[in-house]
Amino acid sequence: MTSFLFHRSSLSLAVALSCLSAQPVLANGPASPADIQRLQQELRELRQQYEGRLQHLEQQLQQALQRPAPSTAAAPQDATTPGTAQAGNASANRYNPAISLVLSGVYAHLQQDPGTWGLGQFMPGDGELGPGEKGLRLGESELRLSASIDPWWSGVLNLALTPENEAEVEEAFVQSTALLDGLTLKAGRFRSGLGYLNEQHPHTWDFVDAPLPQQAFLAGGLGHDGLQARLLLPTEQFVELGAEAGRGATADNGAGSTLVFARTGGDIGTSHNWRLGVSHLWERGLSRSWEDAAGLNHAFEGRSRLWAIDGVWKWAPNGNAKSTSFKLQGEVYQRDLTGDLQADTAGAASTDAFGHKARGYYVQGVYQFAPRWRLGLRHDEVSPGTPMLGANTGLVSWNDHTPQRQSLMLDYAPSEFSRWRVQVNNDRVRSDLRDTQVFLQYQMSLGAHGAHSY
Repeated sequence: MTSFLFHRSSLSLAVALSCLSAQPVLANGPASPADIQRLQQELRELRQQYEGRLQHLEQQLQQALQRPAPSTAAAPQDATTPGTAQAGNASANRYNPAISLVLSGVYAHLQQDPGTWGLGQFMPGDGELGPGEKGLRLGESELRLSASIDPWWSGVLNLALTPENEAEVEEAFVQSTALLDGLTLKAGRFRSGLGYLNEQHPHTWDFVDAPLPQQAFLAGGLGHDGLQARLLLPTEQFVELGAEAGRGATADNGAGSTLVFARTGGDIGTSHNWRLGVSHLWERGLSRSWEDAAGLNHAFEGRSRLWAIDGVWKWAPNGNAKSTSFKLQGEVYQRDLTGDLQADTAGAASTDAFGHKARGYYVQGVYQFAPRWRLGLRHDEVSPGTPMLGANTGLVSWNDHTPQRQSLMLDYAPSEFSRWRVQVNNDRVRSDLRDTQVFLQYQMSLGAHGAHSY
């Protein structure tokens, strides 16, 4: 590069000297047409020589840049300069996994026996439901590895380490990074893009526990083994469309669950921004069971359709959320179940058509009133609706109680890697009992930790 700049400067100097040498001819008197023609010819020749030499040097520079670097193994170790070592390490680290670990723990003071807490007749399926056990307990830890695979793909592995000493693959997917403008593909196991909260990991939640609708309809969180496609439209306002096809509960060649969603949002001035979304989930091959208030067991097999509408509004003065901010979010769900119900599986075992429509929602606000301090309030509830039982009407004891809660939260984050939280729930999930629940929680993040989603 130094040689190239030197030659370029030399050529420029040569042109300048040639022009200066021609000035005495003009100074001695008016130049003849022959003198002017001769000077113009010399200038053209010098320009051609200069441009030709410059192009040649530029070609040499490009060839030098494209030539592979010498192998570091062939060179003595003490001959490697700091600059080349840093460049090599940066190139290698680009494909090395970034590792992060989230540690959490909870102390729970519960007024009622957690074994009597339940959303059974909503048939949520297997998942993390309820307030958990009393006293001190280890929370779920998350181990995450992520890295670029090549210029077109990246990969993520997220392991959930449970207090029961079990390791679960929560996410393991590859995701495109440079296919088509605005298009992102994902394949593997991942948290579904349904609604707003479902896609977020528990350590990013604003409260200790998931809202009741997410527990009743999604068993705490919906995940897929499947494919996802997202398309960000090239519009001034944020508009994103997406679709998913997952294995679901089926074991055949088709997709057991499919999801479509659409989102839009934008800014209002410099202090406000918002997002609104709608999702529709289809699931088939479901097999669920529950025990009613009379102690009889029932089994359902069939299909599910779930609608979700989510909204988020954020405020921060002039977009600066360091000192104070406010976030309001909420989601509304409606789920329709259709299929067959076998009532009293251990006794009458009567089977007939079954239909059930249930709704639920939550709304919460979180106010950052000082740097690192936040105060939050949440209300959540689910409505059981009235099922169509057919011939099983007399065999099923249906509870029309509407489970609901109110939660108050205060947390403090000494840094972006740690958070301490206290939360009080006024839990009225049980139809005949009120449960005052107090939680103390800590969350710590170790290692690389990327930015959270909106």
